[in-house]
Amino acid sequence: MKLNPSRTQLEREMRSAADPVRAAFLAGYFKTGKGEYGEGDKLLGITVPIRRKISRRFRTLPLPEVQIVLKSAIHEHRAAALDILVLQYRQGDAKQRDAIVKFYLANTRYINNWDLVDASCRAILGEYLKTPSRAILDKLARSKNIWERRIAIISTMSFISAGDLDDAFRLSEALLNDKHDLMHKAVGWVLREAGRVDRQRLLLFLEENYARVPRTTLRYAIEHLPLEQRKKILAGDFEP
Repeated sequence: MKLNPSRTQLEREMRSAADPVRAAFLAGYFKTGKGEYGEGDKLLGITVPIRRKISRRFRTLPLPEVQIVLKSAIHEHRAAALDILVLQYRQGDAKQRDAIVKFYLANTRYINNWDLVDASCRAILGEYLKTPSRAILDKLARSKNIWERRIAIISTMSFISAGDLDDAFRLSEALLNDKHDLMHKAVGWVLREAGRVDRQRLLLFLEENYARVPRTTLRYAIEHLPLEQRKKILAGDFEP
């Protein structure tokens, strides 16, 4: 590998790793059919470990090149671009991290499936917002774009891992009326992880908002609880 790997080299390696049979399966998994949330997305069929191995070799790719890859119609290209951004963010200084976050927020329209959101937002935006103002999360949570809303809530997982739950519960409440099933799952996932840190706060949140919590969200949020307690909560019984 040359010291300055190029976008074309990256794309060539990814083509070599393509698996048409797996690509056909993934097309259904990522809902690429007409009218589905991933409509028109193209798949190469590359496994995540292989893609990440390739991405690591191109972690020094300049941002203008990364942006071209991120704009690709091919799902794994976009995923690789985000892998590279995560690696660059982790290794960058404060100035580089500022630039990467700015780049990330300017290109959210290409972070347009649940796996792309989940694999990147915590490691970039979530980590970045441990220090500065988190107002951008409220803006993203109000977006008409489902992927920006998902970025907002999943980014709070970084705060949860540090024991900071306020934004997770606040944004979860703001998103309870979201109509999309993928958001119901995302909010439930975040609530579940927040509940691992503070179970009583989770139970109080669910009791106060029970009438508004989508069933999918509720099931995800309580799946770490004992079976009998889960049954009671699903029935609206929060008595100890």
